[in-house]
Amino acid sequence: MRLSELGGKEIIGLDNGEKMGVISDSDLVIHPENGVIQSIILPGGSFFGFGKKREDLVIPWSSIVKIGPDMVIISLAQVETQATQK
Repeated sequence: MRLSELGGKEIIGLDNGEKMGVISDSDLVIHPENGVIQSIILPGGSFFGFGKKREDLVIPWSSIVKIGPDMVIISLAQVETQATQK
């Protein structure tokens, strides 16, 4: 799969069905030596600049369950487990 094909896909949480964001609005962490994607960083932001800014969410590539034609499904339980282990 090409990086350009990932661009418009929505990121959906498997555990709650919540739309987390869009790949094109996020950053990818790519290993400099081998070019493997290590994680996706979803920016926290706030709602139209109002309210409290949320923290950025780092999604390890290993927590991706499925990449479909329109969306990327992730398991949030794996993200939370990895965060508590650190």
